Amino acid sequence: MELIQFDSISSERKSELKVLIDFIQLKVENNDEINLNFICTHNSRRSQFGQLWAKVAADYFDISINSFSGGTEETAFNERAIESLRRFGFEVDSEGSINPKYSINWRGGVDPLVMFSKLYDDEQNPKSNFAAIMTCAHADDNCPFVAGCESRIPIRYNDPKAFDDSPLEEAFYDVRSFQIATEMMYVFSEIHK
Repeated sequence: MELIQFDSISSERKSELKVLIDFIQLKVENNDEINLNFICTHNSRRSQFGQLWAKVAADYFDISINSFSGGTEETAFNERAIESLRRFGFEVDSEGSINPKYSINWRGGVDPLVMFSKLYDDEQNPKSNFAAIMTCAHADDNCPFVAGCESRIPIRYNDPKAFDDSPLEEAFYDVRSFQIATEMMYVFSEIHK
């Protein structure tokens, strides 16, 4: 947490994040279940980072949430994103080969998140009473209706895929992961219990 600097988030970006803060705060005040579904086209990078970092941030600030992710297409949780999470110190185990399921743990005593690429309306994701957090422009623009969501919140991130197979690949996956971590920590730091 000591490496995260909230002042690195622009005031414009904080305004975008305020919509998510307000959604979560209202749920906390009403003692309602908090369901967040991070959505991106392939559910392979940004939406997966969002799901995990939201869960870690909520855990850090002792706020109970359910964190999900999905896409408009099913592919696989990108290996480069997995390697970035390992560099951040997450324990990662995998099962399967085509679309592996990854068990990701961040501290003892907490059940790991089981993560894999899936459609945003996959059977394990909520069907109602959730915020749809649109993490990429393509999904946000091409999926105008997300059935069952209470709130559709665009929080777009640039795709680290642009740096695949380049000398900057690892750095940009880590930059994107750290940006999402910083923003999710900021969001949950603003919630008053």
